[in-house]
Amino acid sequence: MKNFNDKVAVITGAGSGIGRALAQQLAAQGARLALSDINETGLNETASLLGLDEDRLITRVFDVASRDAVYQFAEQVARHFGAVHLVFNNAGVALGASVEDMSYEDFEWLMGINFWGVVYGTKAFLPHLRAAGEGHIVNVSSVFGLIGVPTQSAYNAAKFAVRGFTESFRQELELDGGNVSCTSVHPGGIKTNIARNARMGSGTEKITGSDPDKARRDFEKMFRTTPEEAARTILKGVRGNKRRVLIGSDAMAIDGMQRLLPTVYQRLMVAGQRRMRR
Repeated sequence: MKNFNDKVAVITGAGSGIGRALAQQLAAQGARLALSDINETGLNETASLLGLDEDRLITRVFDVASRDAVYQFAEQVARHFGAVHLVFNNAGVALGASVEDMSYEDFEWLMGINFWGVVYGTKAFLPHLRAAGEGHIVNVSSVFGLIGVPTQSAYNAAKFAVRGFTESFRQELELDGGNVSCTSVHPGGIKTNIARNARMGSGTEKITGSDPDKARRDFEKMFRTTPEEAARTILKGVRGNKRRVLIGSDAMAIDGMQRLLPTVYQRLMVAGQRRMRR
């Protein structure tokens, strides 16, 4: 898909961050938009910034962890616009907790949004993309879908799963020979509110040596890339039909480290964490 003019694009997590930036850039390129978020205030702010009428924009508030809600949204979008061409499964949450101390409720909450939300969005919209004759699905993983990190086991599990799901799906689409494709996106540190809004388990302090609030602040210091830069990179990846998109110099460095030191990197992570705790 080389241009987005008059294409119908679905974006989850559109109330802030990368989702909002994607909406703004796609709108500027003539796309029609179907936006969702669980945060009604944020979603309304995005819609207000776009200033589009209902011929080019619809919004809906729901949780992507609800399969029924995602399928209902897919039907609504197809009914309203008559077609769907692009799907950005972008909604995500964060959780900091050790495996030992993490509650099953928190683990299931994160997996419901970060993994099952991607699966539901992919399967619900795929028939509509096929019917349109062309389409592209973008599933947002993370650099934490490339490497494991202490206190991020749940997030790692979801993002590794998104990566594996998307890479397998991409091959199936190619073997099918249709006009639908997909891309796995791996952002590094993006300047969004995800860390600030993260759930933090009681076990993080003994692992990181920091209380949860300090851990959030320290994590945010590593965020280097703006949502606008991330959105531009993602859309460039769609136009180039890329299998994998890395966002930010930190993502490229982490990808390189994992390739060169596929197991040794874990020792480096442990050593670095120990130094930080001194």
